Amino acid sequence: MIDFHMHSTASDGSFTPSELVRMAADKSLEAIALTDHDTVSGVEEFLAEASHLGIPVLSGVEVSVSHETSIHIVGLFVSSTCGRLNELLREIRRNRDSRNILIVEKLNSMGYLIGIEELEAEAKGESAGRPHIAKILISKGYFKHPQDVFDKCLKKGTPAYCPRILPEPSVAIDAIHEAGGLAVWAHPLHRADSSIKDIERTLASFIKMGLDGIEAYYSTFTNEQQNLIMDLAARHGILISGGSDFHGTNMRDIEMGVGYGGLKIPFSVYEKLLSCHHGRKKGLD
Repeated sequence: MIDFHMHSTASDGSFTPSELVRMAADKSLEAIALTDHDTVSGVEEFLAEASHLGIPVLSGVEVSVSHETSIHIVGLFVSSTCGRLNELLREIRRNRDSRNILIVEKLNSMGYLIGIEELEAEAKGESAGRPHIAKILISKGYFKHPQDVFDKCLKKGTPAYCPRILPEPSVAIDAIHEAGGLAVWAHPLHRADSSIKDIERTLASFIKMGLDGIEAYYSTFTNEQQNLIMDLAARHGILISGGSDFHGTNMRDIEMGVGYGGLKIPFSVYEKLLSCHHGRKKGLD
């Protein structure tokens, strides 16, 4: 089994990149990828630890983009030193930091006392965001569960919500390609109101932008949804990927490799992604 969607302390996960590699080895996973939100700062540590343990790993990133709503594009096999990719990620994080300031101000006006310094200390990595804010509010006794914080304060339509400034999907896809990576649409059925017509329309536009693949395997997908995405990928001639979206103790019910228990991504998914990556790389040489 493999897992190509997981997060470390470099963004909003609870385990370091090295710990993720060791945990994957203990679980006998055959290949894994680190896909932190809008940062590749954990990739070097991730690759170094994997070289000691001999487990195949992919350097990755999960890039937030705007397409009618917020959507995520995962980059796999990306170079963490690519200037264009890093500049894009820095800009996304700068805009996220500006948003955090506004959210904190709104929360303070609502009586939920929190400071930017606390948020930075809690986040530890480069990508501080709403999950870290929720964790602080829970630690202070304002709420019991992260979902309670989002439902009352942080999700769209609530008093402390602030929209994000995000790049267009084509910008992220181009940056991922320049970094030598493959661009994959993450959890396309993640939103509760997703419809197959919306998915097909969005997928067609992304493919025109150069999208390479789509996540057919994901922790929340039913077998029917998984098969639906696999069929879409086959009809459009694009790759399949997937992963648990593991965040460690920050999302306690999701386990590395198996998600909620039923996730099982075959090794053949890795082989096809690797073959495409090698072919793309050879074509550029």
